[in-house]
Amino acid sequence: MSRSFDVVVIGAGPAGYIAAIRASQHGLTVACIDEWKNKDDKNAFGGTCLNAGCIPSKALLESTELFHRAQHEFNKHGIQTGDVAMDVATMQKRRASIVRQLTGGIAGLFKANKVEGLVGHGKLLAGRKVEFSPVSGDAEIIEAKHVVLASGSSPINLGIAPFDGVQIIDSWDALELESVPERLGVVGAGVIGLELGSVWARLGSKVTILEAMDDFLFMADRDVAKIAAQDFKKQGLDIKLGAKVAKGTAAKNSVKVEYADKDGAQTIEVDKLIVAVGRRPHTDDLFADDAGIQLDERGFIVVDENCRTRVKGVYAVGDCVRGPMLAHKGSEEGVMAADLIAGEIAEMNYDVIPSVLYTSPEIAWTGKTEAEVKASGRAYKTGSFPFMASGRAKAMEQTSGIVKIISSQDDDEILGVHIIGPMAGELISEAVLALEFSASTEDLQRTIHAHPSLAEAVHEAALAVDKRALNFPNK
Repeated sequence: MSRSFDVVVIGAGPAGYIAAIRASQHGLTVACIDEWKNKDDKNAFGGTCLNAGCIPSKALLESTELFHRAQHEFNKHGIQTGDVAMDVATMQKRRASIVRQLTGGIAGLFKANKVEGLVGHGKLLAGRKVEFSPVSGDAEIIEAKHVVLASGSSPINLGIAPFDGVQIIDSWDALELESVPERLGVVGAGVIGLELGSVWARLGSKVTILEAMDDFLFMADRDVAKIAAQDFKKQGLDIKLGAKVAKGTAAKNSVKVEYADKDGAQTIEVDKLIVAVGRRPHTDDLFADDAGIQLDERGFIVVDENCRTRVKGVYAVGDCVRGPMLAHKGSEEGVMAADLIAGEIAEMNYDVIPSVLYTSPEIAWTGKTEAEVKASGRAYKTGSFPFMASGRAKAMEQTSGIVKIISSQDDDEILGVHIIGPMAGELISEAVLALEFSASTEDLQRTIHAHPSLAEAVHEAALAVDKRALNFPNK
């Protein structure tokens, strides 16, 4: 007799494991199937985020930022360090340890929440049946009243510069380098490319980033992008805009990269080439042809605003569906799907999903950019406050950047908040809450912020919208 569950989730990344836990909290019987395997050939829950993305990259960014500060900043505090060296092996050991702790934590969460974690491949069949092929043993058919597809995504492999895992590498390989490449090339100046480029540049790599777009950080507000470009240049990142890669050819110990820019054909040679041009939804062998699941022209599973597929009782969440490929977006979709399965009312506000780059300085935003608001024809007003006027930022020796707020001219509703500066990824949450509740600029103006704190910059930017900033001249 086949096993049956109220909910079967395929995928245990941030979208899948959260959906499974939330469904179990509703009193439903839940199984979560996952086949992720790390480079040591061991299975682990957590998907890309915990194993090969968000978490390990932040571990390396933290280690290398401390190394950079020890080299260039500690002396300003009176800390005499002498010659500082980075032990890359120890840094990587720390990264791996953090990953193991957190992925093991998911197994513990499954146990605590009575979710049955199944290691192997899951495939949706017709009639809401799921074929489970364990890592060892025979496949079985599992009955499910509801199914949540959360299969995640994988790096886009360019045919003109295909991954070989040695010289031309993806973002996962770039996180596990055992030594610092003297010359590092990166294709793509998006979040992944800039974070990985920052890690290895701090350790001494000469980093060249090739970006096909003419605008740097096209998705960010222009004022923020301008400051970021200046700061990254000071840090030694050589970012070439309008650089369209034609071919990447790997040799024994190097890669020749051919590209074209406004000046014509160009060639550079690097020791390693990271290709970080985005990710694609991972739906290979996820469902049978007769399961009823439809893909769009880009390979994403077609869903409605509530993440329902065209098959009754089947949902899809996270990177395998439309929208930004962000762990927190996937997690909230998982919560929404589980709540809807349990019969509750649930929805997501996709307009206020925050984006963060964990570079130095950090960059974060939520809501609309000034260009987007202007294009909509809506009357608006803006206010900015620089971190160089923040006492807390000065005490931290991290004064680069601004907080910028865009509000409606008519009713004062906050439309967008954009931050570049220290701890921007933490500061943005106040802005997300403000937009979620349709707060006005005045609401932030009248909210008491602790002193001295970085959050005061948000308060001052809100005041600056109405030319009432107290700690910086109003323009």
